Amino acid sequence: MSYSKSTYMTAQAKMEKRRKCALDALEERKSRAYAAIPELYDIQSKIAACGAQVIGAFAKGSGTEGRAFIESLAKQSLSAQEKRKELLKEAGFPEDYLQPRFTCSICEDTGVTENGICDCRRKLLTETAKEEIEAYAPLKRSTFDSFSLEYYPEAVDANGISPQKRMGEIAQFCKDYASDFSAKSPSLFMHGATGLGKTHLSLAIANEVIEKGFGVIYGSAPNLFGKLEKEHFSRQNSNEQSFEQEMIESDLLIIDDLGVEFSTQFTVSCIYNIINSRILSGKPTIISTNLTPNELEDKYTQRITSRIIGSYVSLKFMGRDIRQIKRY
Repeated sequence: MSYSKSTYMTAQAKMEKRRKCALDALEERKSRAYAAIPELYDIQSKIAACGAQVIGAFAKGSGTEGRAFIESLAKQSLSAQEKRKELLKEAGFPEDYLQPRFTCSICEDTGVTENGICDCRRKLLTETAKEEIEAYAPLKRSTFDSFSLEYYPEAVDANGISPQKRMGEIAQFCKDYASDFSAKSPSLFMHGATGLGKTHLSLAIANEVIEKGFGVIYGSAPNLFGKLEKEHFSRQNSNEQSFEQEMIESDLLIIDDLGVEFSTQFTVSCIYNIINSRILSGKPTIISTNLTPNELEDKYTQRITSRIIGSYVSLKFMGRDIRQIKRY
């Protein structure tokens, strides 16, 4: 799964903090226990020494003498551990007082097991990815369950289409899309007037796709391309993966409000490269815009617009501006 660099770095920092907190808390408990039971220090040292000798014995081989020596060390260690439990209990401490209390007992807060990445690390990546989007978009509130059709007119328009019915079909399509999402899902082109639910449904998709463990980069066009431009003109280490490359390689890229950003030759070039690269690699992208296809072509180029229209599933949103309806 292809998460952004910031997601990986933030999750790693959280994981390291968890482990450090657990080990620091253990040292504090050791200090209190040793102060109350001086004999514990020698017992702890003996247990540690037995463990080191067992490792050394395994490294030298496991002949008959070696196995007997290892069994002897194991008995000494178990005896010392039992003595430790007794002393702790007598002093009013829990038997496991000198054991580290990691958030995850499986990987001991390293994020890695002998079988690979621990489930706790995957969960942390998912939580971090959601937090990053939630920082500037209402991800938690934008779910399929909270998407209501009551704000869309039920009566048919001049073309004989009921906005409520059409939006119900689009909402169901998006829900199925998220449920069946894979790295090779089709790209979506959400277009229509402002305030019709494009952002809500794209975030609802992001919610479920992230829960499946896929990496999602989501942002408004001004934020995404502003970040690209800032990085381009301030970047010092060319060996680091660029944000543009992260956008190209992400499992799902969602560009919200395409067309409202301030366009420059640089941003237009980036948009073309990102869209074209993801089409060539078969990676899904969701683009939402308030512009019509003709307006998009006027703002950008025919090369960009033709790729979107020709390669994306078109979802035309209908109805009245929901934000205005809710206001009154």
